[in-house]
Amino acid sequence: MEPHALRAERLRSHRLTAPARSVADAARHLLAVQAQEFWAGRWALAARTSTAPTLRAVDRLFNRGVLIRAWTQRGTLHILPAEDLAWVLAVTGERQLRMAAPRYRELGLGPEELLTVERVLTGALRGGNAMTRAQLFAVLANAGIDPTGQRGLHAVQNLALRGIVCQGPVVPRPEGASREQLFVLAQEHIGASAAPAAPAAEMFARYIVGHGPATAEDFAWWAGITLGTARAAASVPDERIHEVDEGVFAARTRPRRSPRAASVIALGPFEEYYISYQDRSVACPPEHLAAVGPGKNGMVRPIIVSGGVVVGTWRHSTAIGRHADDPVPELLTPGAASDEDVAAALDRYAAFITG
Repeated sequence: MEPHALRAERLRSHRLTAPARSVADAARHLLAVQAQEFWAGRWALAARTSTAPTLRAVDRLFNRGVLIRAWTQRGTLHILPAEDLAWVLAVTGERQLRMAAPRYRELGLGPEELLTVERVLTGALRGGNAMTRAQLFAVLANAGIDPTGQRGLHAVQNLALRGIVCQGPVVPRPEGASREQLFVLAQEHIGASAAPAAPAAEMFARYIVGHGPATAEDFAWWAGITLGTARAAASVPDERIHEVDEGVFAARTRPRRSPRAASVIALGPFEEYYISYQDRSVACPPEHLAAVGPGKNGMVRPIIVSGGVVVGTWRHSTAIGRHADDPVPELLTPGAASDEDVAAALDRYAAFITG
């Protein structure tokens, strides 16, 4: 498939030129959105809707249990529909736990310590209690598990990878964009859970519907699973997707493009449209890949996209007292987008983050 056609189809699959009716619809369509930068994951969903929701409107979905955030893939936090957490972790969790095991041993989190972590934290959260990370760390300290030196983070992550806890309601932050969520017991917080018959095949089909056209190799990267598992998932027939080129899959039914969709859009760090594939040069000219990332610190910068091509980056702080400041663009390809279009794209983000 030619790069321009591939970009056009991916923009459509990503709901960037065919916006969803709501944030919940966008989340279901994409399945999982990278969100270690919490504000960016929420903006990724808002940017894919036709209703221009504010940050607070997105946060209400977390408070109601419609959306959660968890370490579902690649040891990285993602936002996904609460109903999909359990079966996604059935595909990805075991491998993440195996990869994390050496680090657990380095931190002194052996089987006995992890049993203590499970006992005391589930006890503290049981009955609908919700706690901040700092409060969970205090519980661990009282139980003799030192949470410093990343022990607390990895202890909580271990429970999350096993589907025991997740991040739910958002901690309010009146003078700026909220950054923190409360941890809850997944079984208590999440109502109904989906249970597909073949979870890996379901994950592949959902990935293609929300990110395609793409390959099994792309899926393996995105899901953080082995290539063998990814290829086996891709081999399972599914009426929602089909092979449009050798090894390239796409959705049979695609969302309708909107004539009102902007051609220039501002997207956050770790944006799915950019990060979700092995070959990112489809969306970003090779000479600009280093400027976008991942850099040495693992960071992937916010991007400005024009016609499906990354033409610039931008920066903005969500710190208290600064979240209302104007975002600052930096074009990597001079003249690729007009000042007016770039300003309009950043204005849409600004209305979201301050609303």
